[in-house]
Amino acid sequence: MNRMKMLLNLCIFCAFTVQAQLVVNVSQPRISGQKAVVSLSMKNEFSQKIESARAVVFLLDKQGKMVAQSTKWVIGGTQDKPGLAPAATNSFFFVVSSDKPFPGTNLTAKVNFSRLVLEGGKLGDPIKNVTISTGK
Repeated sequence: MNRMKMLLNLCIFCAFTVQAQLVVNVSQPRISGQKAVVSLSMKNEFSQKIESARAVVFLLDKQGKMVAQSTKWVIGGTQDKPGLAPAATNSFFFVVSSDKPFPGTNLTAKVNFSRLVLEGGKLGDPIKNVTISTGK
């Protein structure tokens, strides 16, 4: 019976444990001609440094149709760009260009992370370890 109780307590503890993560807040796109700027504010809530992270920004019109996209390393990614230390914050300004003017200024940015590399080359799970929210 004690083992059963201990196992139940362990399951409850695991269910309520918050997983370390990269927290990202996405701003509304600022449109100027054929370019849009999307600001990402990021906070490293891991107990280790994030060496690099790659994200994709999709710009969507009112109907949800994609009008442009861009992929960039938002943390690290090259020798001359530093990573993000534990508990540190950083901003990245995503510039998305288009061949033609955007269809209005009421666009929405959708952000997905495709790669997350932690200290020592350990891979993080971009789906489980990145929390994305949108600012007003």
